[in-house]
Amino acid sequence: MVKIINAHLRKGDRGEFVSLELQGDLVMLQSQTTGKFYATAKRCFITSTFDLATATALIGQQIPGTITRMQCSPYDFTNKETGEVMKLTHTYAYVPHEGAMPQYEPQQVPVMEVA
Repeated sequence: MVKIINAHLRKGDRGEFVSLELQGDLVMLQSQTTGKFYATAKRCFITSTFDLATATALIGQQIPGTITRMQCSPYDFTNKETGEVMKLTHTYAYVPHEGAMPQYEPQQVPVMEVA
């Protein structure tokens, strides 16, 4: 299960939209520098069709699925606490559990021929 923990108003190429911030279950990781364990949770953002008030009302709701680490093109990430710039090649994405949500086939739009 993942939980909606926040809603954000974003600006895109086609105008404003609302994204939902999702957080997964608690994960214990071991620091590569100190060897000590720390608690964290994977987070990701998904777009929505909601207005900000509706999305904000959804905070706290749980959704079936997980947040999974996925490979992506390299990008620079700046640690806000230390200012360190790192090159990352992964991101996190929401993946619904098998059978949790219906899978829809893209609609086929008939093509009209112009004479």
